[in-house]
Amino acid sequence: MRNSTVQLKYGRLKIGGGAPVAVQSMLNTPSGDVEAACAQINSLASLGCELVRVAVPDPAAARALRDIAGRSPLPVVADIHFDPCLAVLAAENGASGLRLNPGNIAGREKLRKVVDAAKAHRLPIRIGANSGSLPPELKSLPLPQALLAAASNQVKMLESLHFHDIKVSLKSSSVLATIAACRAWAQMSSYPLHLGVTEAGGILAGAVKSGLGIGTLLMEGLGDTLRISLTAPPQEEVKAAWHLLRACGLRRRGVEIISCPTCGRTHIDLPALAEAVERELALVSKPLTVAVMGCVVNGPGEAGHADVGIAGGAGKGVLFVKGQVVASMAENQLLEALIREVKKLENSLP
Repeated sequence: MRNSTVQLKYGRLKIGGGAPVAVQSMLNTPSGDVEAACAQINSLASLGCELVRVAVPDPAAARALRDIAGRSPLPVVADIHFDPCLAVLAAENGASGLRLNPGNIAGREKLRKVVDAAKAHRLPIRIGANSGSLPPELKSLPLPQALLAAASNQVKMLESLHFHDIKVSLKSSSVLATIAACRAWAQMSSYPLHLGVTEAGGILAGAVKSGLGIGTLLMEGLGDTLRISLTAPPQEEVKAAWHLLRACGLRRRGVEIISCPTCGRTHIDLPALAEAVERELALVSKPLTVAVMGCVVNGPGEAGHADVGIAGGAGKGVLFVKGQVVASMAENQLLEALIREVKKLENSLP
């Protein structure tokens, strides 16, 4: 059962309040480059991204949001640090939400201007406690407690200005600290919770750390939205997020590929075949299960339980559709036959 939180709206996207856990990422295109930003947003949307964040370091980037948000199929959140004028400008130029730390906005009256702009444009504000930017007075505390105190202080700043459309994140590069802080926060607040393990690393290390940290919290019913932060193209973040949501049994989108580890019984080039299948089916959005198996031990059984599957032998293999063998063919024909059957099945689904 999901933890109960209030619901926020980012354009048409609902977050919290029982809505599905939303997948988000952040652009890495040059600041203010409208064409590059729009191209990357479209690419992310095709992979299932539902919310995108854009860094806004200067007025030109804030003004560029008008074109970016106007052309984007996804809600666009402006990521602001230090400068309240940029937050106001972003709100006026089509942002669907703001990401900022109230403690970085110098002074209550400057923060009030940001809150007034958010209220006027009906924008949620996401605040974040991050282990890399804790206030000096909190650094002597154990990390989970410091994150909790930082988030609490930031929320109180907004609440004191009668603003409550708040989303919260508590993140660290430490998986255990992130889990502890988020667990504690969920016990004391009903604001929607954004999950992430910050500075998680490259594709392999980052996916493992994020899977452990975010996955643990998701399985406990916590979290309303997530970003898997990777030192990699943002498309990889979105792919990893959907793999994680599927593994947690929370959402299904796209193809789940079941493929076996290789062993001495494998007589086809299974790694290359599995990589080719994943590449060819990357944009399929229907929830299908595809098996790519390398031998006769587990292969037929796993392939038979999939929507579509192949099981290889010595230079040849068989094609399964809905548990039934439909063809036997040479190894070099397996990929094309599998893709053809998946596309056929995809087109038949509503």
